[in-house]
Amino acid sequence: MNLSIVATLYQSAPYIAEFHRRASATAAELAGEDYEIVLVNDGSPDDSLSVAVALSEADPHVVVVDLSRNFGHHKAMMTGLAHARGQQVFLIDSDLEEEPEWLLSFARQRDAQHSDVVYGVQALRKGGWFERWSGNWFYAGFKTLTGMALPENVVTARLMSRRYVDALLSHEEREIFLAGLWHITGFAQTPHAVHKHSTSETTYTFRRKLSLFVNSVTSFSNAPLVGIFYFGVFISLIALGYSLYLALNWLFFARPLSGWTSVMASIWLLGGLIISFIGVVGIYLSKVFSETKRRPYTIVRQIYQRNKI
Repeated sequence: MNLSIVATLYQSAPYIAEFHRRASATAAELAGEDYEIVLVNDGSPDDSLSVAVALSEADPHVVVVDLSRNFGHHKAMMTGLAHARGQQVFLIDSDLEEEPEWLLSFARQRDAQHSDVVYGVQALRKGGWFERWSGNWFYAGFKTLTGMALPENVVTARLMSRRYVDALLSHEEREIFLAGLWHITGFAQTPHAVHKHSTSETTYTFRRKLSLFVNSVTSFSNAPLVGIFYFGVFISLIALGYSLYLALNWLFFARPLSGWTSVMASIWLLGGLIISFIGVVGIYLSKVFSETKRRPYTIVRQIYQRNKI
């Protein structure tokens, strides 16, 4: 198999037919008839599955991987890559915010620069000021806490070699943050400036972005745990200095101390710190708990594909 195009489906019914038409035309131009289009239904609540299955029955190039429920965008993409058989794999969203025709320009850049991956980067991040601001703090915070400088404003669309995809799939963690995995897998990766369209409201709300940020940082760095240690040392030094001050004050000045304010402030401060620190440790323990169970990150209910004649 020369080429695999992989896309996920979630509330994608209005776009699937056009996506299939444009992706098929682009794939045929690049790879002739030696291609496949892998569509992963991530428990979509609309009729995305029935539309995709109808396409698979009419077109032998289409493979539909139906997951047993919604597992999340990143896990669905990894499942699609695991089912892709092509020597080159083009990962893209199916909602047409990313153009299937980018495949041709990505392939030209890959051949010219001899890279394993060509990934799309937005020249100007789509959306309003809040979406742009939240995207900027995400990358800045991730770099600060992990030391990893991820490419900013990347999109899903990327053309990958077979050896890169195999290396990417060798990661076995269950809590997946794909942007980090793309980065640490290595190989020669080059950006390609693109303009991403806006066909629908983003499903990545601030709450989801915050959850993704916590998951990504705790998956790729132990900086919060190290920070807790140093902050604890800092608090201990302050407490030691204050204790010394109280002892000297009692020995040489014998001034009565009411102490109510300082005691209450200390109790609330240290109580809050202890609770928050236990929470950070708990996040890491929950990840260890999840990884040691070795549960599959997705479960495939059925695969739909018409045999080629």
